[in-house]
Amino acid sequence: MTDRRTELAANLARVEERISAACAAAGRKREDVTLVVVTKTYPASDVRLLAELGVRHVAENRDQDAAPKAAECADLPLTWHFVGQLQTNKVRSVVSYADVVHSVDRIRLVTSLSAAAVRAGRQLDCLIQVALDAESGERGDRGGVAPDGVAGLAHAIAAAEGLRPAGLMTVAPLAGPYAGRPRAAFDRLMEISTGLRAAHPAANMVSAGMSADLDDAVAAGATHVRVGSAVLGVRPGLG
Repeated sequence: MTDRRTELAANLARVEERISAACAAAGRKREDVTLVVVTKTYPASDVRLLAELGVRHVAENRDQDAAPKAAECADLPLTWHFVGQLQTNKVRSVVSYADVVHSVDRIRLVTSLSAAAVRAGRQLDCLIQVALDAESGERGDRGGVAPDGVAGLAHAIAAAEGLRPAGLMTVAPLAGPYAGRPRAAFDRLMEISTGLRAAHPAANMVSAGMSADLDDAVAAGATHVRVGSAVLGVRPGLG
């Protein structure tokens, strides 16, 4: 366990250096960027070590892994983020532990999240996942709503009991005009964010960038970066 703690501490330090350097290059304050550590496939023991090392935001992308892990770590001072594609039959479970859902991309999901949040007596921050590889009215290959669907979805979230429109999320596309161009993709997300904030001023979170492209995301203006392998290492998925 001591070796694992040392490994995580070293990895966190390297990621911290990258975020700090990217902030400095962009003329941004380091505290303006929140590191969210994606702990998918890793055990609750790693979450505990990360908390000891000062991590306060952790993320999961599969409810079947996240729910027991969140329950085991309920005593820790953590904010839990759900970042994977979310099916409506998992909503009730996710709402029981997640503080922020990054992958809201359709009205039906808004309705389900609202009902579950009200039932649980919770207020949930919702990020709209934007698919920069999707045409009007379509969803992206990895989830997300086309850019022209953001305004309508934000209005639905704002009107839904138990939910708050908190901002936007994207994953750098593998296809389409932004394929292989993460900085351009994140710049486009920031443009969409500006439009969203005109209607919903409090929706100022921008979740973009992962281990490979967090530097581009910070340069573009992301407020949250989602980092997994650069902190935890590479490990085979659990099925």
